[in-house]
Amino acid sequence: MSDGPGEATASAAAPVRRGAVAFIFVTILLDMLAIGVIMPILPKLVESFVGNDTAHAARIFGLFGTAWALMQFVFSPMLGALSDRFGRRPVVLLSNFGLAADYVLMALAPSLTWLFIGRLISGVTSASISTAFAYISDITPPEQRAAVFGRIGAAFGAGFILGPALGGLLGDIDPRLPFWAAAALSFANALYGLFVLPESLTPEKRAPFRWTSANPVGALRLLRSNAALAGLSIVNFIAQLAHVVLPSTFVLYATYRYGWDSKTVGLTLAMVGICTMVAQGLAIGPIVRLLGERNAMLMGLCCGAIGFVILGAAPTGPLSWLGIPVLSLWGISGAAMQSLMTRLVAPDQQGQLQGATASVQSVSQLVGPFLFTLTFSFFIGTSAPLHLPGAPFLLAAVLMVICVAIAVRALAATKTVS
Repeated sequence: MSDGPGEATASAAAPVRRGAVAFIFVTILLDMLAIGVIMPILPKLVESFVGNDTAHAARIFGLFGTAWALMQFVFSPMLGALSDRFGRRPVVLLSNFGLAADYVLMALAPSLTWLFIGRLISGVTSASISTAFAYISDITPPEQRAAVFGRIGAAFGAGFILGPALGGLLGDIDPRLPFWAAAALSFANALYGLFVLPESLTPEKRAPFRWTSANPVGALRLLRSNAALAGLSIVNFIAQLAHVVLPSTFVLYATYRYGWDSKTVGLTLAMVGICTMVAQGLAIGPIVRLLGERNAMLMGLCCGAIGFVILGAAPTGPLSWLGIPVLSLWGISGAAMQSLMTRLVAPDQQGQLQGATASVQSVSQLVGPFLFTLTFSFFIGTSAPLHLPGAPFLLAAVLMVICVAIAVRALAATKTVS
């Protein structure tokens, strides 16, 4: 597909482009702050409901992650199609008001059942990030998208700098306090969007809502519409599957293997955020200009594999920290892949693309929590042939190597993309 449609879209959105990237950066920053605040404490809260049995908590936490991903799989295409029909702004606003209410529910949850219901609602309402990427596609020329996606990705890092550190500190005071903080951040995000965020998708660029494309199966048809998009979608699925090892097992792994408390886990995740912010905010633009989007994508995937090996093999906590800057360079591949994929669909399909991509990611998140938490549970159990707490991260490294091999073939099909 030529750059013409994308450039036309960017031109049509010119009146909002100057401040829109800053608006979206703040929106995602507040989203990630809310998520990051609860990250160090949610697994420990689950543990507290099962008598501090780490292996049992790992299995339940895996179920929570899978249920969350199932909601994403079902509802992301619908919300993507709705954003193509009604605009990005209302989807972002409804999502963030819903998240605020959900965090209040989890703060008050008296049992695992209520906590589980909270995760289901969170899965339905957590659509603002994928819609935000569609927003960026609306307002940015194709040749600038990788760099802009990188700068937006820096918001993820900034959120992980402050969020987990704040969550760890608040969790030491009261295990429910991080949820209240997350609710306040999500509500502030919703108010920010209500009063500040402009619409990016002009009425003439909107597409009619069709149930055939708003359901998961229909949305995935878009990803099979050409060989290049299909290949990149497979790479995206494998990479996202490997990524699930971090939210599903890192807190339990670090607590079990290194004896870290919530504060140490939170500060370590903040270190991940710093490295991610530097890599995505400062490195992506120069690296993409130097290597091109295809080579930058491959380099990022290779760094992900190496980083996971270091995390899984490190016998001490300080040695595991060496893997963090390497792993953070993985984010370069995501920005390059996003840019390549947005070039392969029409302007009025950008929301559908992001919804379909979110569905692919949610499938990986359906499989990943069980895959990695059960791997972790098995290799720390008495029946394991080898005591290997780092097994989930070594498995993720293998998946990344497979991802690189498939990416080489998939990228050959993108040669028509400038």
